[in-house]
Amino acid sequence: MHAKTDSEVTSIAASSPARSPRRPVYYVQSPSRDSHDGEKTATSFHSTPVLSPMGSPPHSQSSMGRHSRESSSTRFSGSLKPGSRKVNDEEGLLDDGERDRGVPRRCYVLAFIVGFFVLFGLFSLILYGAAKPQKPKITVKSITFETLKIQAGQDAGGVGTDMITMNATLRMLYRNTGTFFGVHVTSTPVDLSFSQMKIGSGSIMKFYQSRKSQRTVLVHVIGEKIPLYGSGATLIPPAPPAPLPKPKKKKKGAPVVIPDPPAPPAPVPMKLSFVVRSRAYVLGRLVKPKFLKKIECDINFEHKNLNKHIPITKNCTVTTV
Repeated sequence: MHAKTDSEVTSIAASSPARSPRRPVYYVQSPSRDSHDGEKTATSFHSTPVLSPMGSPPHSQSSMGRHSRESSSTRFSGSLKPGSRKVNDEEGLLDDGERDRGVPRRCYVLAFIVGFFVLFGLFSLILYGAAKPQKPKITVKSITFETLKIQAGQDAGGVGTDMITMNATLRMLYRNTGTFFGVHVTSTPVDLSFSQMKIGSGSIMKFYQSRKSQRTVLVHVIGEKIPLYGSGATLIPPAPPAPLPKPKKKKKGAPVVIPDPPAPPAPVPMKLSFVVRSRAYVLGRLVKPKFLKKIECDINFEHKNLNKHIPITKNCTVTTV
């Protein structure tokens, strides 16, 4: 295609009819370089007609768009040097590495929390296992009856029967064998029964016992007008013996008769039962072993031992619940 001169362009525009004005035509001159055998040749320009957007056919616009996009992409890809591509690749690897390094930090925090609770639980189990064998020791020493009397009365329903009123003091020795913890001590009601009927009750006042120490514990057992319903005959104190009659003057050769003294009353069997609770707080309220001791004692009461210490150590059994 040969380039047209300005005069030819002007003549073409003048020869066009006036009723249908021609759309302007544009020409793009692009330099072409031809090299043969290493020699430079003169630069020649090729004119390429380019129609305006209004006059160009649709297929020309699409082909031009594709050509321009391909050429621009080719120029952009060609403008990137190998070194710049390497830098971009390295930056992408660094970003990926930073993202990968962010995950373990969160895992470290979670692992620390889980490990802390595991170690704390293991430590608590060790303390619990070390404290459990160090059980307190309880020894019941004696009981003293200060008051025990029987009198006639009526129960809540108005039935007449014998009523018992008594007051006794129980002594026992409590020893905490724990080497690194103290204990808080309470108990169930201390019940004193006769013929399967409760005639008195008391309780241990709550106290704290430090490690490797002991104390004497006093428990007051009180019963006030408890109906016996005919079973209190053995609890009635015996009447004092009558004075012996003066011996009569014996006749010569007659034997002297001496009356036998009255038989002493039989001991009255009673039973004492209760449970001692001991709780240790080794690690605050997280590790708190509990110790239960069930105590049962058989008591043989005699009226002659009123206001006297009755030893009952050998008659008591202490079992771990």
